[in-house]
Amino acid sequence: MELFSRFSKKTKLIAVAVFTLAVAVAIVGCGSSGTTSSTGSSEKGSSSSLSGSVKIDGSTTVFPISEAMAENFMKANPGVNVTVGSSGTGGGFKKFIASETDISDASRAIEDKEKADAKKNGLEYIEIPVAYDGISLVTNKDNTWAKFITVAELKKIWEPGSKVSTWKQVNPAWSDTKLSLYGPSSAHGTFDYFTKAINGEEKAIRTDYQVSEDYNVMVQGVEGDKGGLAFLGYAYFKQNESKLNILAVDGGTGPVTPSEETIKNGTYKPLSRPIFIYVSKKALERPEVKAFVKYYLTEGTKLISDVGYVPLNKADYEKSLKLIE
Repeated sequence: MELFSRFSKKTKLIAVAVFTLAVAVAIVGCGSSGTTSSTGSSEKGSSSSLSGSVKIDGSTTVFPISEAMAENFMKANPGVNVTVGSSGTGGGFKKFIASETDISDASRAIEDKEKADAKKNGLEYIEIPVAYDGISLVTNKDNTWAKFITVAELKKIWEPGSKVSTWKQVNPAWSDTKLSLYGPSSAHGTFDYFTKAINGEEKAIRTDYQVSEDYNVMVQGVEGDKGGLAFLGYAYFKQNESKLNILAVDGGTGPVTPSEETIKNGTYKPLSRPIFIYVSKKALERPEVKAFVKYYLTEGTKLISDVGYVPLNKADYEKSLKLIE
């Protein structure tokens, strides 16, 4: 009996220990399982599970917007690599048409020849307006004589064959300071739009100005040149407002200074314009590309003002969202 009693007590102790261990394992197991399940569910339900790449190139004007979009999108989606180039609107379309990129930034609408080349290559795309821009005329901080300029005066300066070499030759009331001109190359949509709006023909312009592919180089040029004058995107002026003056433009109804309001309502004429992204329909079939474009048209729109451009109306973005769905 005594042996049985000792054996019984020992058995009970073992049983209790085994039971306790089993309960502990079950609790840990349940906790671990619950955490894994929750995390997995969360990842599936969020865009952070996205992976892949998005390639963008094109307009130097649109570049700051796409760059800001890319940086913020990648923070939320570290598995996606978004690259943004700035080879100009024309250069960007060449890469886009050759299917080297998924999205093309453009500061003008696609041209007929580019449309034909895209069709020949079997490229289908969606045109999406993303913001407004106002091509701005900027001068040196020491330029105290020119406050506004007319379209006729701009034509006098920039038309093909122009020999205007001083500010006084443009307007007798202005200084006799040498006029130094800065502008983008023909690869830029800003160049195309400006020449059409001012000289009446796309790409028609005098050839003896300082050509640059980089708007920041133009800013530096005008900043260091008392007689400097350049045309560039409004955002580049806003980023360098402390270094440059900006001219109001008289398009026939009196001088108007570019601002968010005048660019959006069109009173800053004839140099207000929409700017675009073009998206490959084939690329949109990839989840990371579609998610990026949706971000561009929803949460990302708040970044447009931050980089110096003018957002569209909410209804315009919603219309584009329907196109990509």
